[in-house]
Amino acid sequence: MSQSHFTVARQFVSFCALGAVGTIAQYLVLVIGVELGGGPVISSVLGFMVGAFVNYALSYRFVFRSNSSHPHTIMKFFTVALFGLGLNTLVFSSAVYSLRLHYLMSQVLATGIVVIWNFIGNRWWTFREVEYGKP
Repeated sequence: MSQSHFTVARQFVSFCALGAVGTIAQYLVLVIGVELGGGPVISSVLGFMVGAFVNYALSYRFVFRSNSSHPHTIMKFFTVALFGLGLNTLVFSSAVYSLRLHYLMSQVLATGIVVIWNFIGNRWWTFREVEYGKP
């Protein structure tokens, strides 16, 4: 495995491990929302947003070790997250309402798909370190 592939693999493992903190926050909001009588889709959306804020802080500092300015980076991160939210909502609502899966199983399915999108978008766009003077 080349150094580049090793770096990407290490970042993906870190992204998932630290992302688990954001995912726990997301699932807590989801469960609390549903148990308090909120709809599963709106509870999933709110949970996703809470998890995204947690994941931004962890990704910026620990996974990608970014030196970019927060205003620039946060806009890119939440652009990726917005597409992730759309994907999460589509998969989650389809699983709950079309496949009739339990809302937690539906969220596990959505999370599994969205984590791949979020890593790719953040690795190659949000936290891409530009080396000036090189093509």
